[in-house]
Amino acid sequence: MHTTIPAGHGRAFRLDAGQRLRVATTQGGQVVDTWALALPDLDEWMSMEHTRGRLLAVSPRAGDDLFSDRRRPILRFVQDTSPGVHDTLIAACDQERYRQLGHEGPHRNCADNFRAALAELGYAAPPVPAPLNVFMRIPVAADGTLSFEPSPASPGDAVTLEAVRDVVVVLSACPQDLVPINGASMRPTDVGVDTSD
Repeated sequence: MHTTIPAGHGRAFRLDAGQRLRVATTQGGQVVDTWALALPDLDEWMSMEHTRGRLLAVSPRAGDDLFSDRRRPILRFVQDTSPGVHDTLIAACDQERYRQLGHEGPHRNCADNFRAALAELGYAAPPVPAPLNVFMRIPVAADGTLSFEPSPASPGDAVTLEAVRDVVVVLSACPQDLVPINGASMRPTDVGVDTSD
C-alpha cells in the first residue's frame, strides 16, 4: 500500500513481524524522523543510544539491526538506495527548538507529529525517544563538533525497514525550515511510504 506523508506532517503504521516499510524522499533531501515502538503496550522503543553501542557506529547500514531500549532487535535496516547518510545523534525538533532558532509563534515539529500520529491510532505517546533521522546529514568533525548540512539524498532515494517484532513505526517528514537539513532551499517536501509483507 502506498501512502504520501505531506511535508511537515507525520504518520504511524502498525507492522507485524516480518512486514516491511519503504520510505522514499520523493523530491530528494527530505529528512524523515523515524521511531519504532513495540506492541502491544509501546513500553519498549527503538533506541539510538543502544543501537550505536551495539553497532559501534553512528549511522546504520543495510543489513544492520536497530535495537530497543531493552537491547533487543526491533527493526532491521534492510535496504538503502541513498548515499547512506543517516543521523542517530540529534533529537526530534520541537516547539522549543524553533523558539531557540528565532521563530516566534507555533511551528510544526516532529515531536508533536510523533504524539499526533500515535493518537490517531488510539495510543497514548510515551516521552519522545531520540529518532533515527533518515537521510539527515550531521557530520562529526575531527575535533568532535557537529554541523547541520543539506541531505545528500536524491529524488527517489529510499530505505527499507523490516519489523523484527510487532511494532508501530512513526514517521515524520521533518518540517525544519530554519537550518538546511532538508536542502539549501530549506523547504520541506513530501515523503512516499510503501508497506509490504
